[in-house]
Amino acid sequence: MSSIYPSLEDMQVDKMIQAQTYAAAAQAQASQALPSHTQNPYPELHNSNSSSSLVMYPNLGDFMGLDLSEDVIRSNMPEYLDNAIQPYGRGISKLGGMVAPLTGNSVGLQRGQVTNGIRELILCKGADKKVGLRVKDISNGVFVTIVVKDSPAAMAGLRFGDQILQINGIVVAGFSMDKIHDLLKKSPKNDISVIVRDRPFERAITLLKDSKGRVGFQFSNGKITSIVKDSTAAKNGLLIDHHILEINGQNIVGMKDKEVTQVIENGGQTITLTIIPSYIYDHMMKKLSSSFIRGIMDHSVADF
Repeated sequence: MSSIYPSLEDMQVDKMIQAQTYAAAAQAQASQALPSHTQNPYPELHNSNSSSSLVMYPNLGDFMGLDLSEDVIRSNMPEYLDNAIQPYGRGISKLGGMVAPLTGNSVGLQRGQVTNGIRELILCKGADKKVGLRVKDISNGVFVTIVVKDSPAAMAGLRFGDQILQINGIVVAGFSMDKIHDLLKKSPKNDISVIVRDRPFERAITLLKDSKGRVGFQFSNGKITSIVKDSTAAKNGLLIDHHILEINGQNIVGMKDKEVTQVIENGGQTITLTIIPSYIYDHMMKKLSSSFIRGIMDHSVADF
């Protein structure tokens, strides 16, 4: 069965790990087969006294623009600091068994995953007698478009693009936006059961910054407008005409481009983007001004 990886770089490094593991095993087997008086003709895989011993793959910088300095390895793959492959050294991620030797320790990767799974949330109403969300009806479904900051909906973990399936046991397929808002308004103050499917229109893409901290795409008003050739964005299949919704699990809808850039710069070596086709995004956000969204949207970091 083929392995699954969160990024192309993870796959490339994992293949190198497997190749090096195979070479080490072959060397050990050959050494055991030699007579005791025969010198080992195979070169050592690394010199523990060498200043470069902390860099497991010294050619990765040339190979794909990755900076694997000691600091980067310590932050992203500390199990390789001693050039020793641990029992789970391939970096098996907690998320669906993905192999992630470079990104497996990224909290943003875990926060940013889109599962499309179904979960139940229990909401209450705040002092304003509201739960703090707005929805949009699309193709017979109901989708979350606004999660108000510090609201019960935000604290319960609702996210932009979640599809609402049931409210208090009532199947809401085919309901209009107004009918949903009216249903929530008439719900009791506490113990409002909301069953949602996790963001069916969205997907997550994990990127690794190059040695200069670049990820290789440009955006305007949250919309991806261009992809740099041979960049991590290009290699991992990022597309134009998509809007960025989250960075490392943090909602950035309504933020100014300068603020989004700051989130990317402060996001660490690994960046996980949650994106949605702009055609769908524009439909969901129709008639909502950017200033209104910026002032009301929850931009806190999601729990996982």
